[in-house]
Amino acid sequence: MLNPVKSRFCIVFVAFVMLTACGGGGSSSSPAPIITPTNPGNTDVVSWQAGVYPSSENLKDFCQAPRAGIDPFEQQPYPDKTGSALQEKLWLRSWSHESYLWYQELPDINPANYNVQDYFELLRTDALTDSGNAKDNFHFYMDTAEYQRQTQTGISSGYGIEWKVDSTRPPRSFYVAFVEPDSPAQTAGIKRGDKLTAVNNVDFVNDNTQSGVSALNDGLFPSDVGELHVFEFETMEGELVTHELVSADVLSMPVQHVKILDAAVGKVGYMLFNSHIAMAQAQLIDAVQRFQSQGISELVVDLRYNGGGLLALASQLAYMVAGNDAIQNRPFETTQFNGKWQRDEALPFLDEVVDYDRFVTTGQLLPSLHLNRVFVLTTDATCSASESFINALRGVDLEVIQIGGTTCGKPYGFYPEDNCGTTYFTIQFKGVNAKGFGEYADGFSPVEAPVYNADVRGCPLADDLSHDLGDPGEGLLATALSFAQEGSCPVVPAKFDAVVQRSVAESEFNASGKAVRDPRTHFRVRENAIKQPVRQSEAN
Repeated sequence: MLNPVKSRFCIVFVAFVMLTACGGGGSSSSPAPIITPTNPGNTDVVSWQAGVYPSSENLKDFCQAPRAGIDPFEQQPYPDKTGSALQEKLWLRSWSHESYLWYQELPDINPANYNVQDYFELLRTDALTDSGNAKDNFHFYMDTAEYQRQTQTGISSGYGIEWKVDSTRPPRSFYVAFVEPDSPAQTAGIKRGDKLTAVNNVDFVNDNTQSGVSALNDGLFPSDVGELHVFEFETMEGELVTHELVSADVLSMPVQHVKILDAAVGKVGYMLFNSHIAMAQAQLIDAVQRFQSQGISELVVDLRYNGGGLLALASQLAYMVAGNDAIQNRPFETTQFNGKWQRDEALPFLDEVVDYDRFVTTGQLLPSLHLNRVFVLTTDATCSASESFINALRGVDLEVIQIGGTTCGKPYGFYPEDNCGTTYFTIQFKGVNAKGFGEYADGFSPVEAPVYNADVRGCPLADDLSHDLGDPGEGLLATALSFAQEGSCPVVPAKFDAVVQRSVAESEFNASGKAVRDPRTHFRVRENAIKQPVRQSEAN
């Protein structure tokens, strides 16, 4: 019997952007006929024909540069076979046509004049939401080895800085949102709110030369551990400071600043939750047990920089907040597919500890706070599994009070698929709560008097970079504490009193300006989340 934990998961990575122009070219007017190969290793027998989609299974793992040896994470030989770039592109085309949520909206483009990754970029809808935002802002790929390392170990290379990105093109604007504990950034004394002004003596804000942007990319996104780069920041006090940073492997600490705050309303639990990765499970359990032992009456979950994670972990956290009485055997989320690839399936509120190495529940029950409401602190970086947490609790009528900005708007998920050393993520399902609601592609918005289904009662507020996270005087947390006591939004200083809009999409910035981008990935937006099949009968 399959355990209910073996359902669907969602994992996220946060990255920013590298200077690169998407390659392209025209399509052929006279495509050669396609032959479904009996010997797919023979690269001469496959070609593109408009409207003809051979099975992706016949094209998978045939690579222009096959890997050899043993996969260190799977402990199995790599499946790669000698093939061609064309086979990789045709696999992407067929796989997308089979599984993409909006496969009817995919263009059918001759891959001849594109490299593999540039071709993948084209395999997405160009449709817009009702508000004019891109319908699919979450189409991306990354190196498989890096993906495996981040998901299974929580380790990524860099300096331990989480950036708040307002613009990737001149005039660029990056602020430090927080730094990871025991990271090069923390050791150097870099603080929340510091504004990046220069990298490697290049003007970060304004430089628009190819050489300058290359230097910025080299410093921001080092390719190796042990690289030394020079960063200049302007502090919140207006002082210019310079730091020499050496890149390192940094362990993410997903749960931080767990506190019991004595407030007018009573004891309030607070925790900063940054990523739904597997190692967060034990930290969340410890936090909830501490809250439970102290008898908190209110809970503030700070999700302002949480771009997503394991969907099952979001389900566990929702259970730990609500308990069985609120859930009453209703689903956490139901995944809806494109009608031809998978059957719709419900993910329950998981009430047990999960062995994330094997994707099975252990029988050990989770603690629960049995609260009637929860406060969530949000920005436009709050995405995917974090939004599922909000949506699922609203689906079982637990009151959610939202303080901060409109979330990113991602009710969608992916099945990560490795092919030839690159893991691809294309939207393959939509999630809805127990009431059948999942229409929040423009995000959840905090409003004092909700009107629309994606409106959440709460207070719109800009992120307060002038205080440390977890400080009761920090704007979002202070507002949550006031709301808990008074039942309404307080009057706040003018610099924070703003209806917070989602960050402008990169395409809306000056098209002639050169953007900085992480060369290890190619993300269209800051947040991307992946929902992963883990039933044994469905495993990749």
